Amino acid sequence: MAKRDYYEVLGVNKGASDDEIKKAFRKLAVKYHPDKEGGDEAKFKEINEAYEVLKDSKKRQRYDQFGHAGVGGASGGGQSYGGGNPFGGFNGQNVQFDFGDGGLGDIFGSFFGGGARSSQPIKGRDVEVNLTLSFEEAIFGTQENIALTLDDECRHCKGSGAEPGHSMQTCPTCKGSGQVNKVVNTLFGAIQQTVVCNTCKGKGKVPEKPCTVCGGSGISREKQTIKLKIPAGIDDGTTIRLAGRGEATSGGSKGDLYVHIRVKAHKQFTREGDLILSNETISMIDAALGTEIDVLTVDGKVRMKVPAGTQPSTDFKLSGHGVPHLKGNGRGAHIVTVKVEIPTNLGKKQKELLEELKITKKRSFFG
Repeated sequence: MAKRDYYEVLGVNKGASDDEIKKAFRKLAVKYHPDKEGGDEAKFKEINEAYEVLKDSKKRQRYDQFGHAGVGGASGGGQSYGGGNPFGGFNGQNVQFDFGDGGLGDIFGSFFGGGARSSQPIKGRDVEVNLTLSFEEAIFGTQENIALTLDDECRHCKGSGAEPGHSMQTCPTCKGSGQVNKVVNTLFGAIQQTVVCNTCKGKGKVPEKPCTVCGGSGISREKQTIKLKIPAGIDDGTTIRLAGRGEATSGGSKGDLYVHIRVKAHKQFTREGDLILSNETISMIDAALGTEIDVLTVDGKVRMKVPAGTQPSTDFKLSGHGVPHLKGNGRGAHIVTVKVEIPTNLGKKQKELLEELKITKKRSFFG
């Protein structure tokens, strides 16, 4: 579905002032805020995205020149509300990748208002790690090996808790039910509760001879290496969730592994959503007469034409040389801002030529 024009979204003219844009945004934001009765989350996101672009003079200039392609799809439009998800962060959004099946999972959209994850009665500890990528690895994707040492199924007894060659037997405490009744004295009298058996941890069975490695718990500290596929276009601050790859616990399910992505800064490129930005400097003569220059992109050097009469800080778009779209096919653009170098130490001949040009320009102006 094509995006609507940002000026149309805010209900302002293309020549609207910064103050008019701000007032229009505030009015619509109050009307459609998702926390308000009758609010509209989709419209609020659209309004917010439009405002994030039009309030920024540089982004607005690129939008006026190139349309939506000039602002990288505006994926970073401050679309995070509430703070319920401690592992969020993707250009202003609380986004997670769920790789529960061991492969590249679906991308979850923004989480609004938090909300706790449904939890099982017994679950192992969640594990968090940081993973640092180069700028290029984040753009094109990569595969990383994550080395961990954590509580996992004991390899010696394969998680049974019994020494190999010995069997499991019925728990003498709960008689195999995995639960016991417990009486608790309260202000309202004695209350009977049914709780998990502490002897067998709810399994109903105990080892005939406890494992000599884990002591019968079925859990021991184990080293493991997890191969993680990093999708092309991932951004700094994103968190990848690997369901069931955290620590194990006796009688329960494993926790989750959260991988927090950090991306190193590039010495020449910066990133803005799906855009890659860089600067190129040309001489005053080349700006006046026009030229062709080699521009370094993440794909290598690209030949770019600079037309005659180019003004300082003019933006040029190299389509398809930006960041791959995480939610679809194709890539963003590479925006090149051309800087014009003004000479400071002119020779005598150079000064004479510029003076002659100045006189010629005046004559042309006055006819």
